[in-house]
Amino acid sequence: MLRRLYNWTMAKASHPHAEWWLALFAFVEASFFPIPPHPLLGLMCLAEPKKAIRFAAIATLASVTGGLLGYAIGHFLYDSVGTQLLAALHLTDSFPKAACYLREYGAEIIMIKGATPIPFKLLTITAGFIAMPIVPFILASLVSRSISFMIVGVLFRLFGAPIKAFIDKYLALVTAGFVVLVVGGFLVLTLLGGSGHKTEAKCESATMATLG
Repeated sequence: MLRRLYNWTMAKASHPHAEWWLALFAFVEASFFPIPPHPLLGLMCLAEPKKAIRFAAIATLASVTGGLLGYAIGHFLYDSVGTQLLAALHLTDSFPKAACYLREYGAEIIMIKGATPIPFKLLTITAGFIAMPIVPFILASLVSRSISFMIVGVLFRLFGAPIKAFIDKYLALVTAGFVVLVVGGFLVLTLLGGSGHKTEAKCESATMATLG
């Protein structure tokens, strides 16, 4: 089923309203949809490299907006909708750890997420659940989603179709390097303060029983 859903999503790259489909997928992926919009974004950038930054900006803004829906689910509908959604996405076990890290590090964890495979929807729902302040949440989401999407757009705009092979192979490394420059200082200060390892141990052992 997941493969069929993926193929259906990819088919939208050639749709006359591809930009609207990209915005929709970026929006829903930030709160509940299992397929990330990156493959669709890549195909659209490959087809029209001159519009790559435009496509990436659409994905970024739509994803941040969708993150607000995820936040609302976690904040207002966790018991009725959030728990079932996390279970359907196989994220129930990850939820207590995400809540712990968000409480300890706040916005920085959301920004760092841009270089990791952690589902963005997990962090948006969790941020709502712990009642993270909304302004830092939005700003951190904007940084995270910009890292995730705009790098693809800029590379396609600068280098066109030949960059596809490079992105497929090295995007994770490029993104990780960019994140290190953006938030690396925070992590260094945390580790120098001696709390990094304690926090990691605490959060990795977090369970639903410890959330309260």
